Amino acid sequence: MSPRFSAATPCRLDQVPQWDSETDVIVVGFGLAGACAAIEAASAGAQVAILEVAGTYGGSAALSGGEFYLGGGTSVQRAAGFDDSPDELFKYLLLSGGPGADPEKVRLYADGAVDHFEWIRAQGIPFKGTFLPGKWLEPVTDDTLIWSGSEAAWPFSSAAIPAPRAHAAQMEGMGAGRIVMDAFAARALEAGAEAHYNARTLCLVADGVDAVHGVVARIDGEVRYLRARKGVILCAGGFICNREMLQRFAPAALEAAGQPTSGGNDDGSGIRMGMSVGGAVSHMEEFFATKPSFPPDNMVFGIFVNERGQRFINEDVYHGRATRYVMRQPNGRAWLLMDNGIFARPDFNPDIRIAAVGETWAEVEAELGLPPGELVHTVESYNRYAAAGEDPVLHKDAKWMRPLVEPPFAALSFGADDYPATGFTLGGLLTRPSGEVLNADGEPVPGLFAAGRTSCGLPRWGEGYCSGISLGDGSFFGRLAGRRVAGLPVQPD
Repeated sequence: MSPRFSAATPCRLDQVPQWDSETDVIVVGFGLAGACAAIEAASAGAQVAILEVAGTYGGSAALSGGEFYLGGGTSVQRAAGFDDSPDELFKYLLLSGGPGADPEKVRLYADGAVDHFEWIRAQGIPFKGTFLPGKWLEPVTDDTLIWSGSEAAWPFSSAAIPAPRAHAAQMEGMGAGRIVMDAFAARALEAGAEAHYNARTLCLVADGVDAVHGVVARIDGEVRYLRARKGVILCAGGFICNREMLQRFAPAALEAAGQPTSGGNDDGSGIRMGMSVGGAVSHMEEFFATKPSFPPDNMVFGIFVNERGQRFINEDVYHGRATRYVMRQPNGRAWLLMDNGIFARPDFNPDIRIAAVGETWAEVEAELGLPPGELVHTVESYNRYAAAGEDPVLHKDAKWMRPLVEPPFAALSFGADDYPATGFTLGGLLTRPSGEVLNADGEPVPGLFAAGRTSCGLPRWGEGYCSGISLGDGSFFGRLAGRRVAGLPVQPD
């Protein structure tokens, strides 16, 4: 009878009948983090095998906008006239990383961001080098530099000097992630890494003290035992596609699970494999979610209210931050209020439901079934502040404030039933900056590394997420993990 394998249980070294193949480094997952780990490990002279469960490389990164959140004074920023610095990038990322941000990782990333951008360009990723003004989810032009977070919105603008930092690969239209992955995958293979597709990693192989020696994988339907002489790097994504893990660790993310931002294989298997040999996890409750509320820019002039008729967020923040606030409003109900002067529908959801229309805000209030007078009071108060160019309640920037006085008035529904969120998880295995997976005592699990969404990296707070930080984090720390493993001595079998 064939043995049964589970990601949650390692195969013990003394149960391995024979090694079907050996290599220095095994990389599980051929998305962005895996590709960058393979590039660095192979370039350092290590023999590298990549195991990808899908039929081709790419993972979720191939579905992205192809943006890297970098800064600190890149050549593109300087050419566009923005005076950014590593210290300002550090301060922004430390705050946007949330209460549990890792200062060591943030400092390393901020100090290395300029060089990392040049390294990315050297791998063949095209960047036009021009700046696109405005608020965008990702460029619809072939421009490079955009604002992609809450840099210019409170409270982030009070902690660090704002600057646009998302660097998007050159492509007309959206979805440049495929261009990014085509280039990185080609570079990994050129460096000497060997890729195996339709290769599902079933579990780790570990000895009696949980040191990792390899993996068990099903490749083209055949179970194989693969030895990693130096180490295994887990780059298998997050767990947004695993409802059982979501229910256990991040139940609030279930709203985003119906339309996950994923290539479909973010099943948590990499995280569970790390846990199976004592790897600690961190921030497993955190996730990114969005119900895009812009572009077009003029939607930012509207105001969000809940079923109590109250505002709850400064609307000029990044759409993901606004979404997290929307999702935790009473009964998950929230509306974006607009007048005729600014009315539009978000580009990403042109069919968004208009929940109420009226010639007065009292009519809109009644149609929404809100407590009498509450919404009217909120709008009247906001209009007074907008006319004065200030928002002492929620600190919305004056440039995005305009009295909502031109009828007819409308309320667009951002509730869960009318506008489901999409997203992905942020928690994962606890690692050092160089990728070593740590156990509950903070000690490295021998032979095991992780990067990308399988690890808990820079983005670990849904309310502070910014577009491009996942590609930036995965590529940067994937490189460090690959370089670290390649430099290790061969483990005794």
